[in-house]
Amino acid sequence: MQGAPGGRAEAEAVGLDVAAAPGFEAKLCDPRELARRIGTIARPLVFTNGVFDLLHRGHVTYLARAREQGAALLVALNSDASARRLGKPGERPLNALADRAAVIAALESVSVVTWFDEDTPETLIGSCKPEILVKGGDWPLERIVGAPGVLARGGKVLSIAFEHERSTTALLERIRRAPG
Repeated sequence: MQGAPGGRAEAEAVGLDVAAAPGFEAKLCDPRELARRIGTIARPLVFTNGVFDLLHRGHVTYLARAREQGAALLVALNSDASARRLGKPGERPLNALADRAAVIAALESVSVVTWFDEDTPETLIGSCKPEILVKGGDWPLERIVGAPGVLARGGKVLSIAFEHERSTTALLERIRRAPG
């Protein structure tokens, strides 16, 4: 994410003091560094993933419920290219990976944020070996990527029911239809 618009280089170029980055930035973990970092993360580790493009109440409630399942929550974000391959309507994601990662990292319930460029996070799940794998209530257990490996290690796989029916796609459609 180096050199991303709005990143450290741009901030320095316009004279902003970047020496004291916000504390949440320490939660960002380049996937190439995840193997080193994984040993410092509290266990049991909860793993979830997604695009998390326009954060809404459904997202933050889901992430808080996911964190309640263990001692730490690792959120793996789809890279911009990976998110586009999901086939969401419109120009998605609207927010670049660097921005999505920063917003997710700022949440109290989140311990670590990383990302993946593949279509699924299966490789990340295999490398960090979470004890608990979670997805939202729209995911049947048998379709959750990485579930067989987590279950084989004696872990749990959960589909967390939605408490607030929200949808980024529906929100965007409402915005597009709004007058003015």
